[in-house]
Amino acid sequence: MAHRDEPDCLRQLYLDWTERMAANPQMSIADMRALFDEWHQASGEPTDVTYEDGEVGGVSGIWCKPLGADESSVVLYTHGGGFAVGSAASHRKLAAHLAKALGTQAFVLDYRRSPEHPFPAQIEDATAVYRALLADGYAASNIVTAGDSAGGNLAIASVLQLRADGTELPGAIIGFSPWLDMEHTRPTLQTNAATDGLVQKAVLEGMSGMFLGEDADTKRANPLANPLYADLSGMPRMYLNSGTHETLQDNAEGLAANAERDGVDVTLHVVDGQQHVFPFMAGRAKVADDEMAAVAAWYTGGK
Repeated sequence: MAHRDEPDCLRQLYLDWTERMAANPQMSIADMRALFDEWHQASGEPTDVTYEDGEVGGVSGIWCKPLGADESSVVLYTHGGGFAVGSAASHRKLAAHLAKALGTQAFVLDYRRSPEHPFPAQIEDATAVYRALLADGYAASNIVTAGDSAGGNLAIASVLQLRADGTELPGAIIGFSPWLDMEHTRPTLQTNAATDGLVQKAVLEGMSGMFLGEDADTKRANPLANPLYADLSGMPRMYLNSGTHETLQDNAEGLAANAERDGVDVTLHVVDGQQHVFPFMAGRAKVADDEMAAVAAWYTGGK
């Protein structure tokens, strides 16, 4: 894709958000959601993609349909935003870039968000969509669960729930900078704090408290909230990434190590100098377009 290379556009957006949140420490959840709906600004608009509002399994969302996509395959995409902000609208371009790279369609969920709807409402919505896709005739092997940050957590945790329920599992899982550690104890949360433009411990503490709801501390090690505690045996193949400038770097690294331990086919890509969910810059930065190409090569190589 020909475009100006703007490798710092995501960091600049994050720094702008950070300044605006610091200037308004009592920012309401409604205002924070409006702020984070600017996330799409980091992405270039993908060409030859149409969008349709839709509902699958009782959950609203946006269909991303690249021209010539395989209509028998779909990415079930769960957006990031700490389980409380972000939306299908903020992530439609990112999901469309991913779908276009994989040659599939994507459905981006507007799952229920915290604090109004705490854990496990988000997993319930994601699994409802997955089961509805199966009922609509999609083969499980042609479904990919994917997501970024909190949505990367959901892309994994929803499959853990499906496994527990005895449901046929999807063909693959993709996690962009997944946020998994609900205890906030992993080292890069501290060691990368100076280089991460957005994700800091105080932010995660607030988001996890809203997500887990009442008696939050009793749920921080629940594998469906914190997949770092999960037995991953029998899970689909996984693609995980992170950047070396983000505080959640070792969340992806820890899950990859656990997947290898449990015999799962896992690919981990840690990219030097990159911010949280750097694939957001697809269409605006070469590093993000290269990452989409790498995911595509991984996906087609395993088909």
